Parts: sequence; C-alpha cells; structure tokens
Amino acid sequence: MNRPRNLAELRESGYQPCSVKQEMRRNLIRRLKSGEELFPGIVGYDETVFPQVQNAILSKHDMLFLGLRGQGKTRMLRLLVELLDDALPIVEGSEINDDPLAPISRYARDRVLAEGDACPVEWVGRDRRYHEKLATPDVTIADLIGEVDLIKHAEGRHLASEDVMHFGLIPRSHRGIFCMNELPDLSPKIQVGLFNVLEERDVQIRGFTVRLPLDLCLVFSANPEDYTNRGRIVTPLKDRIGSVVQTHYPLTRDLGVEITADNAWSDRDGDVEVHVPGFIRDVLEETSRLARTSPHVNQASGVSVRMSIANLENAISNAERRGILLGESPVVVRISDLAHIASSSRGKMELAMSEEPGDEDRLIWRLLGEAVRTVFDEWFKPKQFRCLVEYAESGKPLASGDTLTSADLMSQFQAVPEFPELVATISRDLEPELTSDEVRIPLQASVAEFILEALHCHNRLNKARKDGGTSYGM
Repeated sequence: MNRPRNLAELRESGYQPCSVKQEMRRNLIRRLKSGEELFPGIVGYDETVFPQVQNAILSKHDMLFLGLRGQGKTRMLRLLVELLDDALPIVEGSEINDDPLAPISRYARDRVLAEGDACPVEWVGRDRRYHEKLATPDVTIADLIGEVDLIKHAEGRHLASEDVMHFGLIPRSHRGIFCMNELPDLSPKIQVGLFNVLEERDVQIRGFTVRLPLDLCLVFSANPEDYTNRGRIVTPLKDRIGSVVQTHYPLTRDLGVEITADNAWSDRDGDVEVHVPGFIRDVLEETSRLARTSPHVNQASGVSVRMSIANLENAISNAERRGILLGESPVVVRISDLAHIASSSRGKMELAMSEEPGDEDRLIWRLLGEAVRTVFDEWFKPKQFRCLVEYAESGKPLASGDTLTSADLMSQFQAVPEFPELVATISRDLEPELTSDEVRIPLQASVAEFILEALHCHNRLNKARKDGGTSYGM
C-alpha cells in the first residue's frame, strides 16, 4: 500500500522498467519453481498443451492457439493475465499505460516535461492490461490501431498535432496483452495492418510521422480449418507469430467426465435433491466422443465440450422436473432423462450432409444408444440378464420413463425372478457412495432403466413409445 505516488518516489524506490514478455517469463519461472498451477481449472493438457505454452512464454513469443471449438482456447488466453505483475506504475491519466520513466504518448511526455519529479504516478492492476477483440469482417484499422478524433479537432486542436489521435485497442494494450479471437475472420487488409505490430512493435495512425514503440504480448486463436485449408490467414502474418499452440479435446473419457463435472451447473438450489450416477456421466461423455469420430458429423467443425456440459445440465434438470411433478426427493438421473438431450446437443455439432429436417436428432439418438451399449459392455454381458429377457418373452412388457416414480418403476420388477436382487448388488458395486436409504430405490430404478435400454441396444428387447413413456418387451 506504500507504493510511490510520483515520479521522484518511483525513482527512489529502485523501480526498473521491464518489458511485458520479460515480466511474463519471470513470473512463469517463479511459478514453475514453486509448483503453482499455470491454468487452474484446465485439465487434460499437462503433457500436451501446457509445455507448448510454457516454452512460448520462456522464448518471449507471440502465440496463436489453434484448435476446434470448445477446447478452452479463450479461457487459457484470459488466464495468461495471471502472469503479469499485480500492479504496474503509469503516468496518471495515460490512455496507453505510459511508463513514467519512458513515456511514449504526447500526453505523457508533455506531463512529465511540465511537472517533472512531481508528475503523479498511478498504479493499474492486471485487468487494465488485457484487451480482447473478437475478429469480425467489420473490424477496422481504427478499432485496432486508432484514428483521428474529429471531436478533439473541433475543440480547437490542430490536425497536425498528436493530441487529436484516438488510440485503438492495440495501443491501449501497451505494456500488456492483446488477444484477437478467431483471427482468420479478420479481413486480409486488416491482417496486413498487424505486420508492423508483430515485427517492428510500432504503429502509425493516419500517416503521422510519430511512431509509438509498443511493448506488447500478442496472442490469437483460430480454428484449424480456417488456418490451414482455406488459407484465411495471410502467409506473412503466420510467419510473424512465434509459436502455434495446438489444443485438443479430452484424450480419455475420464478426463471428459472431469471437465464436464467441473463446468456443469450440478448443485441446484431447488427443493429436489438430484444425484448423477457415474454410468450416466460416462454415457453422456461417450455420446460426445462418438460424435467426434462419426462420419456423419463434420469433424472440421468439431464437437464442442459444451455439448457434454449442456447435456448433463439438461439431464439433471429433467430429473429435477420429474421430482417436482411426482413429489419425489431425492431423485437419481435415469436413462429416460436423457431423452431430452437433443435440445442441448443441437447446434453443438454440424452434420457432414443433411438432407431432411430431423437428421440431427436421429443421429443424436443413434449416438446415445451406441454410448449406452459401449458403457454397458465395460461392466456386463447381456446373458447376465437372461431372466429379464425371458420375462419379456412371456408377453409381459416392462414400463419406464419420467412419468413413473422410482418406487413404481421398481415394483414391476418384483415379478421378475432374481432381477431385484441382481439390481441391488449392481447398484452397490457401481455407486458405493450412494448408499443411504433415501437414495437406494431411486438408484436401483436408474440402474434398472440402464439395463433395459442396454438390452434394447443389444437387440434383446424391443422398445416402444407408449402414453408418454417407454415400454420394453418382445
């Protein structure tokens, strides 16, 4: 709190100017030595992406994060600000964070010249040293670099004076980080305007002879399709970017489940207590993973991690709604609750070719069924549930759906030999943490529905929609 308040005190404190990239390098080294996390909350990149970012910072490179949508690019770019010092001295009132010992703007130079050692110093935090812009076709050079401000000219300032300049986002990021999201969407002529910023670290506004030697770390994000195939980033601009960091989707299902759990809104504030069993989380994540390898999905666009997050939230919401309507609490998410994930999956993947309305929903149901079968096969074999198939073969259908309470759903299985005991054992094995008496029956109902759907996916049972629910039989 006893920071220098003017230029004289700043000099006396021993302050030495430091470039922003040197500052980031210094703070990264400190974090690496102390074992602090570089990107808290980002998992699955420890051995792949993080080393690329660390090497780029240690090399004092500008960076481009290259990856499909939903791979955490923007989130990581915004976390880079944590590598900046917590406070930085500037000339008070400066629009571009002028260093009091090396001012570059006309305003700061004049103020230091006029006030000398008494020139007041202001301290700015990390948030004022990071600026971000989403690249769109209507972005102009004036937005990024600056323009002559005609209002200042109308106030009496001469057009030949630097005082009439209005600084864009890049000069305002002086001594900080500037991020351009979706770089390929920037028009080529604007990309050309970034050449000098990347190579010479200076800008010119409207032909002014004065140049502003900026101290910047420039970071970008892009989609691989735009970066490589369409050639929408001009080649000289690519050449000037120091490091290209390649991101990716979770390499394993467990990592995907962890990411979804960390980001989904699971702890609800309603009257219904909702639990999500592990096999439901696996099914939802496996659905997204299957979409990422499906020939029917445009893989150049990708299948966002947001699909798994939104699907989990919708499944929890339907279980919550079921509990409210049926007066049941606690509830456990069931397979029938996943019947409503189409709305949260739409738009998060693009079909390779769509001929008819509804193709996307049909693909979602197909992927969901395949995911159920894949997860089921990791634990069981269909022949373990021969008793259930034989019961259905006798002409007695089994009902499921979100219109049935857990107790009503389980009551129909009392007539199936061995099955209630089998479900109870499986429930304890699959979810050892859900052992309380209140959640026992809801969990068993969820396991029973999972088995019914898996047997249908293995062509052991037929399935039919009936009276707002689902009927399994032969």
